[in-house]
Amino acid sequence: MVVGQVARDLVLVVDQVPEAGGSVDVSRRRELLGGKGANIAVGLAQLGAPVAVIGVVGDDLVGEQLLAQAARDRLDVSAVRRRASCASALMVDIVTSDGRWRYLESVPSGALLTADDVDRSRDRLHAARTVILQLQQPADAVLAALDALQPGALVIMDGVPEEESTRGRILAAASVLRLDAHEAELLVGHLIPDEAAAREAAVRLLGRGPDLVVLAVGTKGNLVAWESDAVLLPLVDTGPQVDTTGGGDAFVATLAWALNRGADRVRAARLATAAAGLVVTHPGGRPALDAATVECWADKLGADR
Repeated sequence: MVVGQVARDLVLVVDQVPEAGGSVDVSRRRELLGGKGANIAVGLAQLGAPVAVIGVVGDDLVGEQLLAQAARDRLDVSAVRRRASCASALMVDIVTSDGRWRYLESVPSGALLTADDVDRSRDRLHAARTVILQLQQPADAVLAALDALQPGALVIMDGVPEEESTRGRILAAASVLRLDAHEAELLVGHLIPDEAAAREAAVRLLGRGPDLVVLAVGTKGNLVAWESDAVLLPLVDTGPQVDTTGGGDAFVATLAWALNRGADRVRAARLATAAAGLVVTHPGGRPALDAATVECWADKLGADR
């Protein structure tokens, strides 16, 4: 079960962003089901996992189209709320030919989850063995999801809890906490410039509840840390980086898939690193994963180590 954002993604590829008053031709355009929650769910489905989503779309044509695309992606969207008089969230990803991107977000307040939305699927959440929580959603929705979980569920959290007052309770319930570089700095309160600083930050974060912490360390890779040890896994060079916006979502999806299948923490993180490396070679955050290719690149990462 994935609890998070469902949105329309508009991806525009241009040679360069024009100056004020200028214009450029768009060389490639993609309109997709997106949002962090949906992207994570799509990645899981591509890897062969049965997955359901709790999220919100507008009660409009765009919302209808998003749900239709989700069904084609083999997602269970019966717990996605259609909100009347609310536009679906829109993410615009502008990617230039030199591999840089600019991200524009339009997320109406009505497109965010509420505790009531989550409570409507309380039984579904309680039955889920693995739950992924996108922490950019409002704290009351995240707490409602945590209250519904069965003891022993694998709880994977992505991001920083929205409200500082509830961070302690939320992080204490995490099995796995994954943070990009900016999120890690927000949570620990200082810059994390290198592996040594990441290891120190991971120790502090493990003390707040998670059993496993994954921190992005700039271009060096991902630090995977647990109570007794930590390992830095370098990024996988699967080809030229085109757009890094979907790397984190692919990482989370693959990590959840691997842990749910019984992989040990390092193997799961290698698989997740490989998946992220594959996604960033194309424009847009939507993953394009298959298990055999991910396994192959993860084996190469292990051999390189």
